[in-house]
Amino acid sequence: MTAAHTRTVTDLILGVADAQAQGLYFEDRFLPWSDHVRASERRAAVLEDLLDANEPPHFGVLMDNVPEFSLLAGAAALSGTVLVGLNTTRRGAALARDVEIAKCQVIFTERGRSGLLKGLGLDVPVIDVDSESWAALLAGERPEFTPRTVAPNDLFMLIFTSGTSGDPKAVRCTHAKIADPGIMLAERFGLSPDDVVYMSMPLFHSNAMMAAWSVALAGHSSIALRRKFSASNFLIDVRRYGVTYANYVGKPLAYVLATPELPDDVDNTLRLMYGNEGSAPAVAAFSRRFGTAVIDGFGSTEGGIAISATPGAPPGALGRLPDGISILNGETGQPCPPAEFDYSGRLVNADAATGELVNTTGLGAFAGYYNDPAADAERIRGGMYWSGDLAYRDADGFVYFAGRSSGWLRVDGENIGSAIIERILQRYDGFAQVSVYAVPDAEVGDRVMAAIVPTRGFDPIAFADFLDAQSDLGPKQRPSLIRVCTELPRTATFKVLTRVLSAEADNCGDPVWVRDGALYSPL
Repeated sequence: MTAAHTRTVTDLILGVADAQAQGLYFEDRFLPWSDHVRASERRAAVLEDLLDANEPPHFGVLMDNVPEFSLLAGAAALSGTVLVGLNTTRRGAALARDVEIAKCQVIFTERGRSGLLKGLGLDVPVIDVDSESWAALLAGERPEFTPRTVAPNDLFMLIFTSGTSGDPKAVRCTHAKIADPGIMLAERFGLSPDDVVYMSMPLFHSNAMMAAWSVALAGHSSIALRRKFSASNFLIDVRRYGVTYANYVGKPLAYVLATPELPDDVDNTLRLMYGNEGSAPAVAAFSRRFGTAVIDGFGSTEGGIAISATPGAPPGALGRLPDGISILNGETGQPCPPAEFDYSGRLVNADAATGELVNTTGLGAFAGYYNDPAADAERIRGGMYWSGDLAYRDADGFVYFAGRSSGWLRVDGENIGSAIIERILQRYDGFAQVSVYAVPDAEVGDRVMAAIVPTRGFDPIAFADFLDAQSDLGPKQRPSLIRVCTELPRTATFKVLTRVLSAEADNCGDPVWVRDGALYSPL
């Protein structure tokens, strides 16, 4: 199977139509791919009856990771319609906004999520897939369904961005944008019918669709589907279903590592974890503890830029800067110079070396946002894709993530990337989680604030001593404020909502410590 022959999600679905030994595991059930495809065909026929051909053929799905989500995704592929992944953590007017922007003609939900739609005043039919009426609709008499012909650039799905720094945007995901990564990863990692892909990341997000669902289809592998990610059940599920490949985004590695370590942790079938935004310490610790290869790449739902992990890369590096990708100064549009480090490894020219990752050859896989021309204009400038992600590169071409463009900190006239500070603070063994962000200050521009989840309570003296010992932490990078949390606000894909933390600043219900010289005292 090669990318030259399989370029649409429809091709991937039809490619497993005869598979009976492989399929979808969910709790105590197993659905062979052959039955899955037939069930998706039935739903594709129903969709053609439900959707108005004169309107965008979009339908929303508001569900956890349940088999019906996968069946409806298959139906979208076979019917040429468009699945809109609705975020189950959105509420009220925010959820209604997403439905309206995506132009959903109908919404499919499940019994446990249907309450989220009540009282929103939506002029959209809602179908509960756990209801008798849905079962009756599926059982109705219909002629045999013939899959529709689709092209690689046809729209398959609308996936909303995480919205960590603003309102989520609906990313246009074509058939090729979902199928190509699946084919590439299945071939790269040698997935076959003997493999089982673990899916606990939410299906309404790109990581699950591009790095797991389509990967399993392309490899003719099975899927072990979990309703929601659970750190305590991760290894149990791996052993129960014989999982060989799993995906992640954000902090799941750290959450699994926080569970009690046992002598037999390495006794498992998992050979590969693939994802992004895992910290270097978490990647190394997970690999050691579970005897599993962990490959952490870099990319986004938009797909304009992807950076592959490079064997032998320095700790913290994303990989080598690919051809056609540059780090540009957002004001001048000129390439940023390589990073310079002093004898202790501290970045000494952060202001000059840090810039925005830009695809200078075009848009990559970015197909635009749906119904949002202003957001398109922000990303597409001069025929190039501006990612909004900050980075710097060393003299050898290795790239380091420095935060989001919305996460720039301007301290005493110097631009500082939040991710650089986070990497240093994550070395402290007293913190389970860290998020660094800017708090506006009339005198210095921004103050550096860190929200932390401690492992055993916050010790201000020990933490100050730790900071003093970090030779690569500049004076302006030292946090001015520390917020001690029991948990950090996160999206459904475990990304920290820094816009919430920044807006609350020190006006929150959590203990806050303020720096006085080299020490910290309660605010």
